[in-house]
Amino acid sequence: MMKTIGITGRSGSGKSSISAYIAQKGYPVCDADWVARQVLMPGSPCLPLLQNAFGADILASDGELNRHLLADRAFKTPEGTQKLTEITHPAIYKWIRSERTKAEQAGEKLFFIDGAVIVGTEIQSYCDAILLVYTPYETAVARICARDGIQPEMARRRLDAQMPLEKLQEAADYQICNDGTVAQAEMKAEQILQTLLA
Repeated sequence: MMKTIGITGRSGSGKSSISAYIAQKGYPVCDADWVARQVLMPGSPCLPLLQNAFGADILASDGELNRHLLADRAFKTPEGTQKLTEITHPAIYKWIRSERTKAEQAGEKLFFIDGAVIVGTEIQSYCDAILLVYTPYETAVARICARDGIQPEMARRRLDAQMPLEKLQEAADYQICNDGTVAQAEMKAEQILQTLLA
């Protein structure tokens, strides 16, 4: 039986580097953020639905989505945000389920879903376990500033808008406190991999 593991964490936690390490070890990792971008690519069945909801002009003549315009309109009201979610999430979930089925058919022992928003969504129900990557608050702030070139107060605002760490910790089966070197984090990931395979 293949196990499905959700890898989650707040901004600046280093979740992506843990996922990259696991992928490098040869395990299938499905990146939910990447999938979310794919379902908005030209030709996607989501696009006509989004045009109906948010205006035909959100698509350029080449079929490319104007993401800024869409975000502007969708996030203006709670109803708009809800509508965007209703259109895009089923497509994202379907893609992830299909990747998981492929991994299972290929005889994989473990399948990982990397996503900032797993806890409290349908994706959580696909997971046999949740692996949380976290780091102290100010370390996360510093990492976000370095990565995105933004001011600390912007980074703090971004973090404060995300699910509280305590909530994520309650949902987690495994945790990696990523407050040291890359090698230390990878060693913790390796121990968890061995536990999952045991």
